[in-house]
Amino acid sequence: MKKLTLLKTGSALVLGMVLGAGSASADAWKFGVMADTQWTCATDPAGQNPNHVSVSIIKQLNQQFIHHGVKFVIQVGDLTENGADADIAARASAAQTLYNAGIGFFGMRGNHETYTAGNNYGIPAFQANFPQTRGLMNTWGAMNFSSPTDVSSDLNGMTYSFDFGTPGNNVRFVILDDWVTPSKNVAPGNGYNYGYSIADQQAWISSRLNETARGTEHAFVFSHQNLMGENHQDSLFTGYTDSNPDMQNAFFASLYNNGVKYYISGHDHIHQRSIILSPDGSSAVQEFICSSDSSKFYTPKSVTDPKWFGQKVRELPVSQELYTVGYYIYTVDGPRVTVDFYSDDHGNWASDNNYPGIGLQNQVTPTFNFVKKETYGYSQNGIEIPVAQGGSYQLTDDTSKAVANGGTGYLGTTAKILTGINGSSKKDYTARALTKMVDTGWAPAEEDLASDILTLWGMAELGTEQSDIYVLQMTFDKNAPREHLGNGGFGIATRDASGNWVNAVDMNIGGTTKFVKGSWNSSYPLGTYGVDASTKTAWAVINHNGDFAVSTDIEPTPGHRK
Repeated sequence: MKKLTLLKTGSALVLGMVLGAGSASADAWKFGVMADTQWTCATDPAGQNPNHVSVSIIKQLNQQFIHHGVKFVIQVGDLTENGADADIAARASAAQTLYNAGIGFFGMRGNHETYTAGNNYGIPAFQANFPQTRGLMNTWGAMNFSSPTDVSSDLNGMTYSFDFGTPGNNVRFVILDDWVTPSKNVAPGNGYNYGYSIADQQAWISSRLNETARGTEHAFVFSHQNLMGENHQDSLFTGYTDSNPDMQNAFFASLYNNGVKYYISGHDHIHQRSIILSPDGSSAVQEFICSSDSSKFYTPKSVTDPKWFGQKVRELPVSQELYTVGYYIYTVDGPRVTVDFYSDDHGNWASDNNYPGIGLQNQVTPTFNFVKKETYGYSQNGIEIPVAQGGSYQLTDDTSKAVANGGTGYLGTTAKILTGINGSSKKDYTARALTKMVDTGWAPAEEDLASDILTLWGMAELGTEQSDIYVLQMTFDKNAPREHLGNGGFGIATRDASGNWVNAVDMNIGGTTKFVKGSWNSSYPLGTYGVDASTKTAWAVINHNGDFAVSTDIEPTPGHRK
């Protein structure tokens, strides 16, 4: 059996998953993701958090989702603190602002929805308050609802899937519930009670993810529990992270073999991106643990803690932020998915188990100032590579995969990163070096462009748009207009904040714009760009990611504009 390795030191190893991107279009659409919304403070002086639901935070997030124009929001469990019927109803009521704006809401149970005795672990209340998870009432354009009711009627609308979007620009969403139910209660000794396991549901999961039959461009999998957490040591697999390896291998393989790039969870109240390998090393997926929307925040445990049972070697950490309130905006645009992570600019809301709350003695939620902290993504027509600290960004990609996937209108562009090093020294809380995941993708050339459009993600660290300095080279169409070829008006362009194509080096952070007629030389500093007519290539020394293409008409600029 083939095995994947997480990293090749000093270079980049493709994980066997074809990833990438594409340019924005009028058909792009968005959905939001948020996490746990328990109000755990001892008191609520402002009276804004009924039934121990963090409505004071939810209200602020609702306005953000409306501002971003999302079609719907998914919350990854722990809707409440105690899971009583009135508590679940209070969380549903807090979504009314979204409903009034024509925005949907899809939730799922977390462990906290199972904590009230005598209400069948919150299932009837969840079904009554969120009929949309069974495709009932207003579904805001979502369709093709399904639940594994052949496994148990307890799972109706608890584990569920649905589709959204139009052919070629659509997604299958698969939401998994493995928590205790009236008809099944398993207590493996890790502090949680489970119901129908992933193994019980695997046949349904595989059928919903089947890439050849599902009819969607993308598929995402959501559950409250982590594949591998940072603080919580329980897992989706009915036990600790070492439990039921056969169950894990089958689940990982169903995602990996069907092109599922993202597994999205909550539970840990931490923003965390990681690559997780299956126990047998043959499959991998990116796990995203979502930032808290609760008054509760956790701190990662040491990777040598005995209750990890040595499993942390299967994790490659990519990005981490602790102690902030945050949310996520996913943009789906044909083969491309872009994710923007926003969180408050204050942070330091550490609480762990020493609640009452978000670091405030008065236990009143502040007005948050949300700022974009990170952008990442993938496409079905590019590649993704992990680059270790000190490793090279060098790569080559072209539009052959885009054409093979049925894309039309491509000129046949090849792009190369000629040089550039991951100069980061950032580590996570447990002192593990963070790896950068670099993604590429393609869209066809537009008017006034002499190449197809390349998108690059992943070289910038959380909290900044500035990347390491690197050299991008792109081929251009031999039939392109050449009137500006030698005066600096022909070269690599990028999109500015308004979506206009501008000289790529003018979007650098620092540096001085200078045009060179000829090939790139390693002595050229940041801001230098040029055209080599003999090889029909353009190149630029830049320090940002984004969309790039060779333009026939970028205005020559004598000095740096930023």
